[in-house]
Amino acid sequence: MSYPIISADSHITEAPNTYTDYIDKQWREKAPRIVTTESQGDVFVIDGMERPIALGLVAAAGKDPDELAEGGVRFDDLHRGGWDPQARLAEQDQDGVAAEVIYPTVGMMLCNHSDFAYKDACFAAYNRWIAEYCAVHPARLLGCGQSAATNPRRTVEDLREIRKLGLRGVMLSGNPGEKDFDDPVWNPVWEAAIELGLPVSFHILTIRGSNHYRGPRINSFLSIIRGNQDIMGTLIFGGVFERYPELKVVCVEADAGWVPHYMYRMDHAYKRHRKWLAPGVTLSKLPSEFFADHIYTTFQDDWVAFRSADQMNWRRLMWANDFPHSDSTWPWSQEMLAEHTAQLTDEQKRAILCDNVAGLYGIDLGTLQAAA
Repeated sequence: MSYPIISADSHITEAPNTYTDYIDKQWREKAPRIVTTESQGDVFVIDGMERPIALGLVAAAGKDPDELAEGGVRFDDLHRGGWDPQARLAEQDQDGVAAEVIYPTVGMMLCNHSDFAYKDACFAAYNRWIAEYCAVHPARLLGCGQSAATNPRRTVEDLREIRKLGLRGVMLSGNPGEKDFDDPVWNPVWEAAIELGLPVSFHILTIRGSNHYRGPRINSFLSIIRGNQDIMGTLIFGGVFERYPELKVVCVEADAGWVPHYMYRMDHAYKRHRKWLAPGVTLSKLPSEFFADHIYTTFQDDWVAFRSADQMNWRRLMWANDFPHSDSTWPWSQEMLAEHTAQLTDEQKRAILCDNVAGLYGIDLGTLQAAA
């Protein structure tokens, strides 16, 4: 293949010292830490959260479904590239991937913590740690920083620090500490993101209250994209993209096959019920057009997304391998992609696997190919 394949959504497994060593001193005793238990193996314990984070699924890429279990693993038995940047390159090569945009793991669950001051401290620690991790191989490891979205002032400070650290984007908690993201109070954050060239991401499982479901537990797996859809609708119907036509938002790991129908539903709602918009909000074009212009979506093995590419803006579709999580396509991504992309044009295939993510994050393909 004449171009490098880039994963738009991969993860690390936070090292045992990620928070304890990098957090501000006043929070050190409460910092998230790994504890060994008899019943669940190694777990991350987070002050203020009832359930610890078991490590069985956070680095289960490549395992057979019959082997998957939440607990019962030791940290040292996980994919080493989750915390060792040197080992990560070999794991990328094994999957045929030249580079990855990297998101947290424990940090995703921390987004649902109720104490914003605690989240601020944890995310600042994570940003320092992930910046060091990615700096070892900056062409192939592209870190996304975190912000708790405590309030607009603090979030702007986070964005400036994230850019200073050399990270490529920012993942916002889906539960802001002040009003909602469509409120004009958040305008300074969108302005800062544009000024700094930082794409704004919202990742599944980082939005409290979005995972309600009925029936067997496996139903919860089907509900996790709802929170992302709600935020995308909030930004569109709230007029955020109307106010900031240069703003770029990434809807992460929520798949993309649903996008054409969602755009239709938004347009239907707008055409019939536009009076439900908040006072003072007007849209100069259809909601589907705002989605197509501003929102990037990442997905793994969503074959519907590939087959529906012509029904949405495929210049906003970005493939990902989700390594090392249990949903990952690693190490068989290339076999899967050969099958799923067969009906795409060469231009579409290159865009979804390489050019879209490269353009969004300013990745120099020449430098990347030389590094890989």
